Amino acid sequence: MTSPSTDTELPRIHGFLSAFHRRQADRVVAFPGGFAALDDRFTHSRGNNHVLVDGPTDAEALPARAEELLGHLPYRLVYVVDDEVAAACRGPLERAGYTGATTYLMRHTGPVPAHGGARRVGIEELRAPASTAWRRFAPGISDEQVQHLVERRVTRLGAADDVRFLATHTEDGEVASWVDLYLDPAAGIARIEDLVTAEAHLGRGHAGRVLDTALHLAAEAGCDLRFLSANKAKWPHRWYGRKGFTIVDTIHYFEKV
Repeated sequence: MTSPSTDTELPRIHGFLSAFHRRQADRVVAFPGGFAALDDRFTHSRGNNHVLVDGPTDAEALPARAEELLGHLPYRLVYVVDDEVAAACRGPLERAGYTGATTYLMRHTGPVPAHGGARRVGIEELRAPASTAWRRFAPGISDEQVQHLVERRVTRLGAADDVRFLATHTEDGEVASWVDLYLDPAAGIARIEDLVTAEAHLGRGHAGRVLDTALHLAAEAGCDLRFLSANKAKWPHRWYGRKGFTIVDTIHYFEKV
């Protein structure tokens, strides 16, 4: 299940993740063992308002700390990077009403694919298809929630040294599938996230093409460590496995609504 070079990969991946969350935040509030990443412009976006524990911390104090930092929100979300720290935090968080889940970190260990034909797009081109996709993923979602989840993409532009939004198109020029690519060429690391295919274009190979493009461009930029995250409880991680990705770690997250 894991790569033999995990011991050297994980510090690089974890460092990239911490920097990613810090860099896209409007403000950061640090505490021993972690920080809160916050953005009052997008309060409906859990990706922009959460606590990230990336080091040893006071597990018993964590629920109260999260309440202090996230108490203005209708949800509380806490990510914990390290397995041992997560194990220590689980009890206090569950007693405080949190539910835990797991996300896989997956490294691309297969051969670098040929360019898949996707091209770089701007935020404005993704606004309509992303809005439609969010309504599909979260039926009953409000217009304000959709607006926050779509427009938050502007914060992602600062999340890495080189940020690219990639998309495939139909013959009529309609966006079919899209993905975010975050590059740190100096460190040799690339993160691929938020791969989505419009419902009308599922099953036609668009997701594979956009993923191949991201992997190809990442390798072309000199990024030998290419990774993504995938929810353990959902099917895409098995598809990523067929596309050459290997599970190298898990990130634990705890949520209370």
